[in-house]
Amino acid sequence: MPYKFNEARRGKFAKATFRVTNWADYNESLRRRGDLAVWISEDVVQNWSAERRKTRGGQARYSDLAIELCLTLRVVFNLALRQTQGFIRSIARLLKLELSVPDFSTLSRRGGALKIT
Repeated sequence: MPYKFNEARRGKFAKATFRVTNWADYNESLRRRGDLAVWISEDVVQNWSAERRKTRGGQARYSDLAIELCLTLRVVFNLALRQTQGFIRSIARLLKLELSVPDFSTLSRRGGALKIT
């Protein structure tokens, strides 16, 4: 059988080892693994609120772009709807933006009928 050809010597091959020579760079690279950079363009900030409807019924407070952004970040980071709401709120606070964030029920309700662009 061909797979048993080197069976007698199989455990004698040494495993390759890599030694860290620059600990400062190595530690900094481990710290950078947790960094998160999110940029929100000015177009998104300007189009965050929905335009007024001329039809009957309640007015939408958030644009489809805002809902799509929230739900995209939800899928990317595998978050629940309430966690998504908190995540977007913390991003707005870090970027010092005065944006109201859609709550989880709005994300759920509007996400079902959203047409992705």
